[in-house]
Amino acid sequence: MELTGGGCEERLRRSLSSLGFEIYPLKISWYNAVVSADFSLSYPEDTLALVVLSSPGMFERAFQPFLKNLDLENVRDPIDQCVAHHVTWAVREEFPGQRVDVMYDYEVLPSRKPKFLAQSAAHVAGAAYYYQRRDVTSDPWGEKKMFGVCIHPRYGGWFAVRALLVFPDVTLPEMLPKDPPDCVPSREKRIELLERFNFSWKDWSYRDIIAVEERYSEEQKAYFITVPAERLQLLKK
Repeated sequence: MELTGGGCEERLRRSLSSLGFEIYPLKISWYNAVVSADFSLSYPEDTLALVVLSSPGMFERAFQPFLKNLDLENVRDPIDQCVAHHVTWAVREEFPGQRVDVMYDYEVLPSRKPKFLAQSAAHVAGAAYYYQRRDVTSDPWGEKKMFGVCIHPRYGGWFAVRALLVFPDVTLPEMLPKDPPDCVPSREKRIELLERFNFSWKDWSYRDIIAVEERYSEEQKAYFITVPAERLQLLKK
């Protein structure tokens, strides 16, 4: 069966959207243009890739049902395992016999570098704007190192980039880039966002830098605010 760009996107969305995942297409050249050579992906420039995001609803729609059949004694990270389970199932179901290279946000290379830069991929796919220091004119931080953060137009910071799927046999020379919505347009708000993210990220206030349609449930907040070493005990309760 011949694959097309739109067909790949729609088929993956058909399998994953009801579980709280969102799918956004990009070309490898868009990603490689914004990352350093150390992180570039070795595919032809017009190769199709799809970014997979988890919305706030993924916790209730995918994760909690997944837990019912999970042996908690033999799992390292239940969220990562849940995402991998559903993405792997969708790829096998929708693209049998086709090559699909899947990279997850938690995977690293032997050098300990991530397999892909999740926030850069989300930005060039038009999914979420990756706000960085360079987006602030005459910034006030001097020599301080400031990390960037993605903001989704509907969820603010209440989402995560989970995976990148590359289709080596699908090229889309005609696909045009789509800019992500600039939902934090003012200099003052961008300064506030980056300061909240860098200096007080634990209070999660940066996630509400814009008005959001949906955020994590209280149960989901309790899970993620718990240190990883204690999360399994929380789930068992």
